[in-house]
Parts: sequence; C-alpha cells; structure tokens
Amino acid sequence: MQLLIFILAYPLLWIISILPYRIFYGFSNIVCFFVYRVVGYRTRVVRENLKLVFPEKSDAERKKIEIEFYSHMCDMFLEMVKTMGLSKSEVKNRYAVENIEVLQEIEKEKSVLIVCSHYANWEWNVSINNYVDAKGYAVYQKVGNPYFDKWVRQVRARWNTTLITSKDTVKTVVRNNNNGIRGIFGMVSDQSPQYHRAQYWTEFMGIKVPVINGAETMARKMDLAVIFLKVSKVKRGYYKAQLIPITTAGASTEKNEITNQFLRLTEQQINERPEHYLWTHKRWKHRGKTPAAFL
Repeated sequence: MQLLIFILAYPLLWIISILPYRIFYGFSNIVCFFVYRVVGYRTRVVRENLKLVFPEKSDAERKKIEIEFYSHMCDMFLEMVKTMGLSKSEVKNRYAVENIEVLQEIEKEKSVLIVCSHYANWEWNVSINNYVDAKGYAVYQKVGNPYFDKWVRQVRARWNTTLITSKDTVKTVVRNNNNGIRGIFGMVSDQSPQYHRAQYWTEFMGIKVPVINGAETMARKMDLAVIFLKVSKVKRGYYKAQLIPITTAGASTEKNEITNQFLRLTEQQINERPEHYLWTHKRWKHRGKTPAAFL
C-alpha cells in the first residue's frame, strides 16, 4: 500500500516541481484557499498560539498575521516539492547567504552545528552546503512511508547533504572526529520536547515551557562551534540568510547558555515577521505544567 501511494503521488509531485513560477504560485493560492478557507487546517491551534504569544495585539492584527501565515505556509511546503528540480545556480539566486565567509572560516578549524527554527523556508537551509568544503548533514525525522523517506534523502543529497536521525547524530560526530573529518550539522531546535523527557524549562515568547537542549548538549560535549541561522523572506520565492555565531567553542560555554541565546535569537526573528513562523505546531502545549522532575 505504501508503495502504491508513492507511485500515485510521485507524478503529481514531479509536475508541481517543474511548473513555471508564475503558475506554481498561482497553484499555491488555490491550495491555500482549500487548506485555510475550506478545510480550516489547524486554524484553532493557530489562533490560540497567536493570542497566547501576542495578547497585546488587536484581533484584526492577529487575523492579518493568520491570513499571511497560511499563504506563506502553502508556499513553503510547495517549495519543498520544487526542490526536486531546483539547480544549484537557481537556489543560490533564490536563497542568498549574506555572510557565508563566517561559516567558511570556522569550518576550517572544527565541525559546526547550525541551529535554526521553523521559520521562513527551512527546507532550503541545506543549500548552504553548496558553499562549504566540509561534509553537510541535516538532522531529520524519518518519514513513515519508506519510499517517500528515500525520495526525501535523495532530493537533499543533491546539495551535498546527508540526512541523519537525531539518535545517529552523536555517533556521526564521533566517527568524523576520530577520522579527522569536519562536518556541518544542521538542526531545527525549536520543537516542544516530550513532557516526561524535558530537562530544561524556560521562557519562550514570554511563556514558560520545556525546551529542547539536545543541540547544546552535543555542542558542549563535542566542543562544536554553534551558529544560528537567521532566514528572512524577501518576497515570494526569495529568501536571505544570515549566519550569527553563538560560540566557536561549545565546551567552554555555561550550562543553558547556547540554548538561551538560540531562544532569544528565535524570538527576535519571530517578532520581526511573525507570519513566517510555523504557528500550526502546538509549541506551548505544556505551559502551566509542573516540570516532570518535580512530580
């Protein structure tokens, strides 16, 4: 059944990927109408999140963010499909890295951990590997359908990127270090951890919640450099990225220092253009709870 679903879906994905951009974004408008206006995909979650995070904004202001968010979300997910046929020259034009020399200098000395949030187009973040010599890795969650999972890995491999799961990340770093191989590791780090596994609670967008600190744990243990990837949407289909160093020596940082800096930079990014954050996730679902360690 999973193979049949892939066989039926793949031709449609391929057709979408080769559409001229004018038609491509027109199709995105149609998808957005059905997702938002007809189906109402997670509109309740989005509205609750926006009201929770931006209580000072009026209903009209939050509604404007909501509408713009759904338009961006549909663009972004379809742009993931567009990746199938996107050349290196084309992605460099549509995803510009303003200060790649920051990463190029650090990667000469040691492995680097790049952390980012579910903001703008995180799928195209892996194209940064086109600019560096070190081997690129992206930490991801395996797709349930093995055929789609293989397809996703093949698509991203075109940009010098190997997908690895979170449980394989540490042993990949260790193996590389033992063999004198430098690597660039990309992680999306703003997810909500499982309640019983949460080790650190702090404020995110003014609300106390558990946060993931796996990136910091690995950086401190392996003495990795850590860079925050700030991405902005310039206009439809065009993004620019800025690399903001958090530390060049993870082992020398204090506990929670990397995590806190990441959260502050993510908050700044969200406040600048909130419509480009992924509001459909239940990021603040554990608010108001007592940390499991104290139960």
